[in-house]
Amino acid sequence: MTPNQKPSEALAVLATCDAASVGAGTVTSGWVSASTCAAFLVLLATGVLGAGATVDAKLQQAQDSSGTGAKDISGKAIAQIVKASGDNKQALINLRAEELDVNNGYAYFRLSITVGTAASIVGAAILGVFPDYAPASAFNQAAVAQIVA
Repeated sequence: MTPNQKPSEALAVLATCDAASVGAGTVTSGWVSASTCAAFLVLLATGVLGAGATVDAKLQQAQDSSGTGAKDISGKAIAQIVKASGDNKQALINLRAEELDVNNGYAYFRLSITVGTAASIVGAAILGVFPDYAPASAFNQAAVAQIVA
């Protein structure tokens, strides 16, 4: 990073699970290509969790953007967040492109969030870091409405 580089040129918002009240079940981000950046950071945020609720999150990988051959990425799951200590918390998951099963053609990944027992407020963003070319902001998802200098 150079001192003149803006943070928005170093980080891209590649995918999100927009903050919402999520009922018991699983929500996922879209599939993200690991070819644009050398590393990725997932930021998961909880709001108020429902009574007795749990939140689990993990990264999965696939061979294409349709999810062919989807499987979990070893070591890329958070410790379960529970209602007793989990309101308004954050969790981070780091991923490097080479941690995918590239030898078997895996080049895409996504975030999977599972809420157990009761509806809970959750949201997440997948950020791309260290772009292979161009400023990272060139890879932002279409929902990024503004970048303020």
